[in-house]
Amino acid sequence: MPEQFMSQTMINAIIGGFAAAVAFILRVIWEGLRELQKADVDLTAKISEIQLLVAGNYVKKDELDAVIKALFTKLDKIEDKLDKKVDRG
Repeated sequence: MPEQFMSQTMINAIIGGFAAAVAFILRVIWEGLRELQKADVDLTAKISEIQLLVAGNYVKKDELDAVIKALFTKLDKIEDKLDKKVDRG
């Protein structure tokens, strides 16, 4: 009986140690996943901020149209002046 008891005790100790090691590894993996999830949320927020900054710096179509219209108005005035100068000369 003592030999069988020793064997069963050894088996129980090995299984207990293995279970403890697996539990520790699973806990480390779980904590790592939680840290990765937090980092993912932080990165998503930063990317959203960058997207807003980039999208906000583009020239709006209405503003561009107004600038182009003003530019062509000036060019038309210059052309008129050149035409008057050519007519004189």
